[in-house]
Amino acid sequence: METVSALDIRCSFCTKKRSQVQKIVMGPQVYICNECIALCSDIIAEELLADQPARRIAREHRLATPSEIYEYLQEYVIGQEGAKRALAVAVYNHYKRIHELDNPVLSSRTLMATAGEPVELGKSNILVVGPTGSGKTYLAQTLAKKLDVPFALVDATSLTEAGYVGDDVENILLRLINAADGDIARAQRGIIYIDEIDKIARKNGENVSITRDVSGEGVQQALLKIIEGTVATVPPEGGRKHPTASNLEIDTSEILFIVGGAFDGLQARVASRTSSAAIGFGADIDARVSEDALDELMPEDLTHYGIIPELIGRLPVITVLHELGVDELRRILTEPKNALVKQYKHLLALDGVELLFEDAALEAIAARAVERKVGARGLRSMMEHLLQPVMFELPDREDVTAIVITADCVLKGAEPTYVLQAPAPKPKHRKIA
Repeated sequence: METVSALDIRCSFCTKKRSQVQKIVMGPQVYICNECIALCSDIIAEELLADQPARRIAREHRLATPSEIYEYLQEYVIGQEGAKRALAVAVYNHYKRIHELDNPVLSSRTLMATAGEPVELGKSNILVVGPTGSGKTYLAQTLAKKLDVPFALVDATSLTEAGYVGDDVENILLRLINAADGDIARAQRGIIYIDEIDKIARKNGENVSITRDVSGEGVQQALLKIIEGTVATVPPEGGRKHPTASNLEIDTSEILFIVGGAFDGLQARVASRTSSAAIGFGADIDARVSEDALDELMPEDLTHYGIIPELIGRLPVITVLHELGVDELRRILTEPKNALVKQYKHLLALDGVELLFEDAALEAIAARAVERKVGARGLRSMMEHLLQPVMFELPDREDVTAIVITADCVLKGAEPTYVLQAPAPKPKHRKIA
């Protein structure tokens, strides 16, 4: 093989000699100079940058798909199949929009469509309608847990228009900032759930008041900009804003707002609009109200209830939760990952006692919850009332191995069945002659 002098070595790409460049890297019968290496690096960097959106979303910020979000909700929430699917799609689209806005290659708020026209992705906040105890708050909490984002729960009835006694609307943002441990950037990707929105419905003609509606329509008006997206100023310690005090600034355009309410009486309103049978004076609408009437819910029904049209327009995703029946409540007691029965079994297991429920007892607890119209929310208080005497007594007893809860314990207040340890056999003594 012919050897080449170091002075005669040339770059195989640009043909420059060793004396014309700073460095030449030698390979098997091929050479490349430092200038060609730098040029290749720039070309590769530009190609990677052009391909960054797909790589970034796929690698660093991979979104859970709607089916994955739905499957996660299935592990914790029983029933409400339609609502879980609707929420999964809405949440997926919301965070997909955020990831698109974060993309440094594309413009900050537009995506070039196939036709070459800019398309702005709007924010789709969510309105959840359902009776008390149907799982509105729990669904929102579970979504935040799945997405690993800060979550703030706010009661709309505590809010008032700025300048009046009560919480300013901006204070709900402080709760989200606190949930994010003061990290504003992280808080701006969080979820805020506003409960009891139906309780701030504006007064209609049937309930005329000469006073200003500061906790009804006034709050709805104050919520508009925050829900739509704005840069809000928040007092760091809560309370009222002061012009001389330093305030926190937070952009709400990427915060997902989920608004919930029971809207008592709305079902009959929808049924009266959709049912041809309920026509004429004195028609018995309540007798004809179907359980699925709210599936036909329209924005004008909410307007008639007292929610201002501007607020409804900022809540484009409307989903309905139905009242839970006996079978669903019984499953809630036992099936989810953090089911109440599993929690209390674990609590008693820490004292070395096994907790057992007869099927009839679980059925009775669920039936009583339906009878009292407390939904899933009331199940824990019922379990506490049922097991409190047992949990008070057990830590001082060492002879109990298991507790059996029967239907009579639930319906008649009977004592649970205690399973005691078998007595230790007495030692045999040999008779001495």
